[in-house]
Amino acid sequence: MVEELQIRIHGPDSLPTLVYLPGLHGDWTLVGSFRRALGGRVRFVEVTYPRTLTWSLDDYAAGVETELARHSITRGWLLAESFSSQVLWPLLARKRFQTEGVVLAKGFVRHPMIWGVRFAEYFCGAISLGLLTRILFSYVRIARLRSRNSPEAKAALDEFLARRTGLDQQAAKHRLHLLAKNDPCDIARNVTVPVYAITGLFDPIVPWVTVRRWLKKNCAALKEYQIITHSDHNVLGNAAGKAADYVLGWMNGSASPKANSQGTATKELAVVSR
Repeated sequence: MVEELQIRIHGPDSLPTLVYLPGLHGDWTLVGSFRRALGGRVRFVEVTYPRTLTWSLDDYAAGVETELARHSITRGWLLAESFSSQVLWPLLARKRFQTEGVVLAKGFVRHPMIWGVRFAEYFCGAISLGLLTRILFSYVRIARLRSRNSPEAKAALDEFLARRTGLDQQAAKHRLHLLAKNDPCDIARNVTVPVYAITGLFDPIVPWVTVRRWLKKNCAALKEYQIITHSDHNVLGNAAGKAADYVLGWMNGSASPKANSQGTATKELAVVSR
């Protein structure tokens, strides 16, 4: 059976819309903590990609547009996590979805370490599914301890592990191949909607120093770039409260978001204001 791109919607259409585009894993299974931290203050739309081995990045963008339009979602903010920053740029270039603002969550333009991406692509193809599952199970076991008081979070982690199949592994390898070839720098230079970025301080997967330097120099639409000190690549998961505070503040037009009950959003390192 051929999979299709899926979305699920939390909240009424009277609220501002925030569309979440997932990382390399390609689904909504790891964004639950962030969604709960938003506290129902936006209409939160989650995307799960099909496990395709043929789509281009433009196909991903078209798929997102089509499914959003099918649910009469034609405008809003885009929250692009890691890999999906590469889906974001063609989405902006196509100009069919009315984008009000963009948040890169550990996102980038052209990845600053292409050799690392190519190695990850090779590794993803070479490792056995059994070994990959054991590695991911160790991650899930740690994550379950962090969320031991949340049955919803535990169920999402179980779903995350259940979705890691052989086809899913091949789809991740294909996404890495697309990422290694992609260079959306021209699009990023000409973006006109507000761009914000958030990442964890300890991120060996996407070196934020290089990403931030390029954006500051080349992307005139960049408004603010926040680094959360006690976080890593999974900034939407392990710093959900602070991340939600920043995103809500940006959506409300504030550079200094107020803290919610799940985290205090103080100014972190490397703030860019234009």
